[in-house]
Amino acid sequence: MDWTAFWLSLRLALFTIVFLLPIGILMGRWLAYRGFRGKGFVEALVALPLVLPPTVFGYYLLVAFGAASPLGQLWQAAFGQPLVFTFEALLLASIIFNLPFAVQPMQRGFEAIPGEVREAAACCGLSPWKALWRVELPLAWPGILTAMVLSFAHTLGEFGIVLMVGGSIPGETRTIAIAIYDRVQAFDDAAAGQMSALLLAISLATIALTFTFSRRIGRRLG
Repeated sequence: MDWTAFWLSLRLALFTIVFLLPIGILMGRWLAYRGFRGKGFVEALVALPLVLPPTVFGYYLLVAFGAASPLGQLWQAAFGQPLVFTFEALLLASIIFNLPFAVQPMQRGFEAIPGEVREAAACCGLSPWKALWRVELPLAWPGILTAMVLSFAHTLGEFGIVLMVGGSIPGETRTIAIAIYDRVQAFDDAAAGQMSALLLAISLATIALTFTFSRRIGRRLG
């Protein structure tokens, strides 16, 4: 069992949901309530990681983070080291490829709030931020929690994009999914089986939580 890779995966997943929580809430609320030209394109862009092969998505991220890219050059100037094949690159990639898992459930959660409730909050004199904090977030929490659980589980199991952007540096970028692949390549079936069983247990627990809260949202929609 590669506990270093496991704890690195947990750290990556926790940091991912910390950053995705405010991003997902703002984007989900914006897409739920605002109608604008090109909204379908924006929603398609957010959902792109769901359908694009991970190696293709990872290749484009590798190019975007590389030393020849504006972002890579800016990072090199600021921190004196390349961005790719670092934990920071993994985290940035993780936030991007988890956007649909975070934004879409939150968007559905905000869409489930009746318009009359939001109008009543405005009539009571609540500012948009107070209405979000006191009214909308408590009502949309099943969608928000589902988004965080899905993003956490997806980060733990992601392989292709992590390998393309981070490689397999022990203690730095080798997550548990990469460690399982390495153990299989080394014919270490026992270690690969233990790590796979652990990911399987976490995934089952995640799916059970997701179904529970999805039913709550369904009952709310009536």
